[in-house]
Amino acid sequence: MINILKDGEKRTVLFLMISLPALIISFFNIGGFAFDAAWIAVLLCGIPIVKEAVTGFVTEFDIKADVLVSIALVASVIIGETFAAGEVAFIMTIGAYLEERTVAKARAGIEGLIKMTPSTARRLKDGKESVVPAAEVLAGDILRVLPGETIAVDGIILKGQTSIDQSVMTGESLPVDKKEGDKVSSGTVNQFGSFDMKAEKVGEDSSFQRLVRLVESADAGKAKIVGVADRFATWIVVIALLSAAITWFVTGEIIRSVTVLVVFCPCALVLATPTAIMAAIGNASKYGILVREGDALERLSKVKCVAFDKTGTITYGKPAVSAVVPIEDISAKELLEMAAALEQRSEHPLGKAIVKHYNHLSETAPPEAEGFRMNTGMGVTAVWQGKRVYAGNENLLKEYAIVMPESLKKESEAARENGGTVIYLAIEGKAVGLIVLSDTLRPQIADIVGEIHKTGITTLLLTGDEKNAGVHMGTRAGILKIHTNCLPEDKLSVIKEYEKNGEPVCMIGDGINDAPALKTAHVGIAMGGIGSDVAIEAADMAFISDDIKELPHLLKLSKQMMKTIKVNLVASMALNFLAIALAITGILNPVLGALVHNVGSVAVITSSSLLLKWRS
Repeated sequence: MINILKDGEKRTVLFLMISLPALIISFFNIGGFAFDAAWIAVLLCGIPIVKEAVTGFVTEFDIKADVLVSIALVASVIIGETFAAGEVAFIMTIGAYLEERTVAKARAGIEGLIKMTPSTARRLKDGKESVVPAAEVLAGDILRVLPGETIAVDGIILKGQTSIDQSVMTGESLPVDKKEGDKVSSGTVNQFGSFDMKAEKVGEDSSFQRLVRLVESADAGKAKIVGVADRFATWIVVIALLSAAITWFVTGEIIRSVTVLVVFCPCALVLATPTAIMAAIGNASKYGILVREGDALERLSKVKCVAFDKTGTITYGKPAVSAVVPIEDISAKELLEMAAALEQRSEHPLGKAIVKHYNHLSETAPPEAEGFRMNTGMGVTAVWQGKRVYAGNENLLKEYAIVMPESLKKESEAARENGGTVIYLAIEGKAVGLIVLSDTLRPQIADIVGEIHKTGITTLLLTGDEKNAGVHMGTRAGILKIHTNCLPEDKLSVIKEYEKNGEPVCMIGDGINDAPALKTAHVGIAMGGIGSDVAIEAADMAFISDDIKELPHLLKLSKQMMKTIKVNLVASMALNFLAIALAITGILNPVLGALVHNVGSVAVITSSSLLLKWRS
């Protein structure tokens, strides 16, 4: 790749602005200068190209496009075609500049995140507030965040209410209301109220820094197809030199040989792939998808199966109340209120889920229960409205000799068959109902799966859940093939079996247990927000907002990218061969040859840049 923008984009633009009028003056012979004004373009735009070519050739024996361009430049000057040399240098510089702009635009959305990294935080210590570098914040520190400030680390709100702009992490356009007990992420912006928070994940462990690491690892240069284009470009240099020599020997006209060198330059071929890949990576980033490996999109285009983990992938991975079932003379509302009062002091995730559900439905906090007692591994008991009440599993009922009615058993069995977890409730030794908690399917997951099927790709569910729960969730999501009771090694075996049968698999997961499958699959995609670090490091891509609604777009984008690359390669080679034939026959001179050839480079860059805004 010709890279002449190392010393800065501004200088390149300045050189182009000076060279353009110089070439116009030379072409129309304006002003009667003592020297050909095209020399200005040769010096400003040509010398950087020649310098880089010589450096690469001498230090690394790197024979790439810039070597051939340099030879064409020098040959044009030697035979007196100064304008052709200046034009070649000028158009090559424009091509490199446009490529750089395409890459910069593609990266702009994700690289901008790095500049947004919070630099300071307000730490509260011994009743005093001090501003400290974000890097010095430790887990457990109490921080204060004022309106308009960026949150420095991940944590939980201890005091205050506010609205948070989470667009940098989730893409949500509207601020999200937050209150005491809610989690907040680093890099998001506090909109209105001030609040105090407890730091939980700091430094490199914070959500924002994990996001930055993913961004920094995105690299189009790793794509295998780029290597093919580079190797092909190297052979073109050799073929071009031989063709130019043969043309000179047969025709005796050195100007034809120089023209052959000019039109043989494989810039369009070399630009065809990386510009398309970077544009596609930029497109994906706009939809909350970060691509860690350059060849991941190329591999994704060949996928025949998409395999989902269940918990945290097609579901939220957190328990939520799905049913409140009273069986005695008590309403569902009273049963939920009693359970929330009992579980207020519980640290158990199921208890917290019940309290959260109550708070969501009620404008007031649940009434206090007295005499709270936790029975480890069974549940809790307390006094509520003057009565001894109980909430827990079957073992708790047995512990207190509470009889379970047949109707309650049937409700419990039905809930378990659908993958639910049951909390039994009792008053004064008598069972009065149950609450079912289950993982919740992500919204629109059935629509997402349906869109995947429309692309001709089949879907799998690989879950460690028992059969009834796994089949229930998979069927509701519309997934075609469901594999349950899967340990990590079982997931590996399923993936390997499909790939052995010629069906490359894209695995999507979030947990540590998914890491081997993510690494083994043809393409691995992790849930970047709630996913474990191990899973993210094993994956090729990540959904930064844990929302997989853009998965169908990603699959289609990968195919469109490959289509663009193939069109770019075929068109650039066809134009090259046509221009070579015209150069050998003497129809093209060096000036026209440079113009025709570089039209191809600009066309390739333009074609690739269309991927930035592409959507099916």
